[in-house]
Amino acid sequence: MIFIFLKTFSPLPRYNIQDGKGAGTINANEQLEQMIDKYQNLVYSICYRLTGDYFEAEDLAQDTFLSAYKNLASFDGQNERAWLCRIATNKCIDYLKRAGRRSVPTEDSFFVTVPADSRSPENTALDHAIREELLRCCLSLSPPYRDVALDYFYHELSIQEIAGKTGRNLKTLQTQLYRAKAILRKLYGKEGTL
Repeated sequence: MIFIFLKTFSPLPRYNIQDGKGAGTINANEQLEQMIDKYQNLVYSICYRLTGDYFEAEDLAQDTFLSAYKNLASFDGQNERAWLCRIATNKCIDYLKRAGRRSVPTEDSFFVTVPADSRSPENTALDHAIREELLRCCLSLSPPYRDVALDYFYHELSIQEIAGKTGRNLKTLQTQLYRAKAILRKLYGKEGTL
């Protein structure tokens, strides 16, 4: 990966850096060259991991170093690795946000994401017949089990909702539901999965 923008910008004023041996002054171009030599693989790998695209990662890595070059005068010189990683991450996040807004669904991808209405007339008629049979079986139960079975199976309420609606004890309703299931299995001829 080669960074080609080093010679295209006018040089910034000299930049003070702190190293282990004391303060020194170097040119911003030299500082950028040092950062590129030291961190180009790290910055590229961050961009590639976040975007998953080789070419976009190269562009974003160059944008990262360009941004670092432009803001070198305001950088305090402390922890330049973290500073570059943060710039790279922000560039990738901005790219991903823009890419999400730019994407226009094609005809094929649009129809894949739109759920198909699988309710054919045959399926609708079968569902209606099954619900009628369930209602008939629930209504044939004796009173304490009939109400629980209707609410639970036909109206699809949870046990807690039935307890709140009727004011009956939760354990009592669970027992009645258990017995209602056993009776309904017999009525359905052990074919149902209740």
